[in-house]
Amino acid sequence: MMDLNSLRQFLVVARLEHLSRAADELHTAQPSLSRTIARLESELGTPLFDRSGRLRLNDAGRLFRDHVERALGELEAGRRAVAEAAGEGMGTVRLASETFLTLTGPLAAYKRAHPSIEIELHWSLAEDMARRLRAQDVDLCVASQPIHAEGLESMRLFDEAVGVGIPLDHPLAGRASVSIDELAGQSFVTARKGHWLRRLLDRLFAARGLTPRIVCESDEHSAIADLISAGLGIGLIPGFARRGDPRAPVAWIAVDSPDCRRTVTLYWGADSHLSTAARLMRTTIADWNWTTGEEQGHSQGLTFPGAVRSNQRGTPK
Repeated sequence: MMDLNSLRQFLVVARLEHLSRAADELHTAQPSLSRTIARLESELGTPLFDRSGRLRLNDAGRLFRDHVERALGELEAGRRAVAEAAGEGMGTVRLASETFLTLTGPLAAYKRAHPSIEIELHWSLAEDMARRLRAQDVDLCVASQPIHAEGLESMRLFDEAVGVGIPLDHPLAGRASVSIDELAGQSFVTARKGHWLRRLLDRLFAARGLTPRIVCESDEHSAIADLISAGLGIGLIPGFARRGDPRAPVAWIAVDSPDCRRTVTLYWGADSHLSTAARLMRTTIADWNWTTGEEQGHSQGLTFPGAVRSNQRGTPK
């Protein structure tokens, strides 16, 4: 009979598609994990993974994964709802984002207004956010690139230009704008694959049949401007980050491309039962004035007329 631990282990294997890495993450022996997956497949009467070469989740596995995520998510939501109803306070809000530099203002305002609520911050790639929301592993996500998945609702927070940061002594430093073709062959400092900044860079170059020359991939995204100013290369920098750190000795130059932008969006599960703490956080983020860096007002309602539900292609209905 299936137990919760087996289902949780299956989700880790399904996400990583690699038994040894899943065993390391779960702190369990690989043979034991293999037996767990085999038992699940036996109970279901069908393989969940293709094993020719690299382990791959098959169609049946993807179908089962989606149901398991929803089921475990509902159990977690029920546990939290009972805890809240039992008078243990408004509890905890769990927020995932690709970067928290953007969110420091609303997070500080939320903590001032609700000091007893615990805030859990989870760094996450956009490609993992839909799964985490469906599983109710997190309550809210803020992404700088679209999440293409069904079952989500969203609210656009702001849209801004992304420019290129260049050392002050660089030959292009005096320019008002540059084209992608002019940036070809330059050395780039950027984020690792999967991060929105790297995806934007790759997409801009690929549209012109080019490949960026990357000399540094940084996990410390706040250090990218410092590495640029040190002369290691150039790199894409959003306007928000430029405003947040005016001390960085880097020239910020506009890019001659209408696609060199990012749209920051707040996401939550369409069918999720958000806790009071999560709904208050959603209101704080939605009410934030991203131009002035202040709250726009103190909304008392928790409805969102501007929110949209995402369909299967991830576009608003």
